[in-house]
Amino acid sequence: MDSNYKMIATTLFGLEEVLAEELRKLGAMDVQTGVRSVSFVGDKGFMYKANLSLRTAIRILKPLRSFSARDEHEMYDKLKKMYWENIIAKDQTFAINAVVNSRNFTTNSHYISLKAKDAIVDYFREKYDDRPDVDIKHPDVRLHIHVENQACSVAIDSSGDSLHKRGYRDKTNLAPINEVLAAGLVLLSGYKGHTHFIDPMCGSGTILIEAAMIAANIPANINRPEFGFEKWEDYDVELFDTIHDSLMNKVVNPTHKIMGFDKAPSAVEKAKDNIENANLSDFIKVFQINFFESEKEWEGPTTILFNPPYGERLELDNIELFYKQIGDTLKHNYPDTMAWFITSDMEALKYVGLRTSRKIAMKNGDLDCKFVKYEMYPGSKKGKYLNLNSNEGS
Repeated sequence: MDSNYKMIATTLFGLEEVLAEELRKLGAMDVQTGVRSVSFVGDKGFMYKANLSLRTAIRILKPLRSFSARDEHEMYDKLKKMYWENIIAKDQTFAINAVVNSRNFTTNSHYISLKAKDAIVDYFREKYDDRPDVDIKHPDVRLHIHVENQACSVAIDSSGDSLHKRGYRDKTNLAPINEVLAAGLVLLSGYKGHTHFIDPMCGSGTILIEAAMIAANIPANINRPEFGFEKWEDYDVELFDTIHDSLMNKVVNPTHKIMGFDKAPSAVEKAKDNIENANLSDFIKVFQINFFESEKEWEGPTTILFNPPYGERLELDNIELFYKQIGDTLKHNYPDTMAWFITSDMEALKYVGLRTSRKIAMKNGDLDCKFVKYEMYPGSKKGKYLNLNSNEGS
């Protein structure tokens, strides 16, 4: 039986509590939130399950050692005393990422990465007269060094490539939304597949795909080609297959509509291709429609969630009108709807003309954003029907 150990899941700013809740539901022990990270306790099987399942994690790190060091020279000495052959084989490749927040250390994270690399290479050379090579793009083993004042920690990355690389998206539009952020927004909205869902400016379809995977209970990273732990000495393929199959046995069919609109034909085609890559074409329909010319055509509550174009993709003198049209369309054409969108343009929000019922501080890349909610109550308005069940949207 594998023993339990502490792990750290990294995430985006604003999604820490969402990730913590995901981990609790998955069965993690001793879940504690930090800044852009959540620590937890589990065994090897849980590490596999976390990598497969977590929607808002970027990486799952397994700490190897923590120590104090006054500067990079002392860090080098202490790293060189670790038994690296238990972590990296001589014929494997490795890479090191470093995060440094310390007055005593060189603030250049790249330099700290190089210093740590030197310690590992020198260890192997002196002990074995041989050394593993560095491969920054596709290493067999990815290590993380974190320095906070004089506290140093070394961890091994069980994920490999960032977990936002789900494996389904090969076509994108300008400034596509990160998959982890998309999933986080869907979870923050409270959507679980219990209402109809629309992304009215769907771009390459990322929000739609993440919403459908949540509605169908499909593990977030089921389409990834590989994880970092698959190259570890103790990788247990039978255990991984058992966990994979167990998760897939819990998949369900969504019971409500999941739809995307975009006025650009190229975006619609990209979205359809990505949806097909994610094996979700049966669950999601995409239509070439201008949201501002659309109306809700069905009964029952609906969740609208979207990432409208930001300033760099929109003429500046159109932004006020654009946001006013969002508000007018929601107010007049979408009764019984909870509408959410993320924006970095706080001034433009004033032109929506509706009162927000929630505002959540977020980051989209380097941009400070707000994730805002508007509630449209049920009404009796009946609009002309767009035949959204026709074959042209499938």
